[in-house]
Amino acid sequence: MDQGSAFLSTRQRRLAWLGFLLAAVQAPVAAKFSDDSSWLFSVVVALMVATVIIADDGARRRRPAQARSSD
Repeated sequence: MDQGSAFLSTRQRRLAWLGFLLAAVQAPVAAKFSDDSSWLFSVVVALMVATVIIADDGARRRRPAQARSSD
């Protein structure tokens, strides 16, 4: 992969943020209404999606200025 190239499109990035927010909100709700620890799965999914968003953000910041303006 090219150094500094973002791998998520704008639409994919918005969907990733939506998925992160939904998983982050769902975890405490599931913890309140569930007797087992299955709510931890939502926390793990939210952390994985957040990792992808952070990696894409870092790749976007490393792009040259002329590539950023055309996006």
